[in-house]
Amino acid sequence: MLSSYKLTTFKMDDEVIVGKHVYGNLYGCDARLIADEKYVRKLVKEAVDIANMHLVELKSWRFFSKKGGISVIALITESHVAVHTWPSYKYAAVDVYTCGHESQPDKAFEYIVKGLAPREYTKHFADRSSVTVRTVTVRENI
Repeated sequence: MLSSYKLTTFKMDDEVIVGKHVYGNLYGCDARLIADEKYVRKLVKEAVDIANMHLVELKSWRFFSKKGGISVIALITESHVAVHTWPSYKYAAVDVYTCGHESQPDKAFEYIVKGLAPREYTKHFADRSSVTVRTVTVRENI
């Protein structure tokens, strides 16, 4: 028996959340540089400006445990920028996540990497959008 199908196409709303996530690991950083809380704060603030993001609040913490380090987090209207450092390992982790069409997280990531001057680094990108397609076609039995 042959089946008949009806194809229905729906256009998705153009107003979707566009999530862009750029993150990575920085190896071989200058331990004194990544332990300088004021410097890393300044770097993150400048990265926010360069990448067309809007700063809500900038916070930082210094950890005095055996491994030590600092964390700098910028809350932005588009989401966040975070840098966590471990000077004893000469290592830093950078995380830039934004929503919207105007922000440029890649620029922020690259600016922070340049400022921390690692010997090598990894860089990853994730599409964190709420919708991945603009058109959906549904096949129904009739």
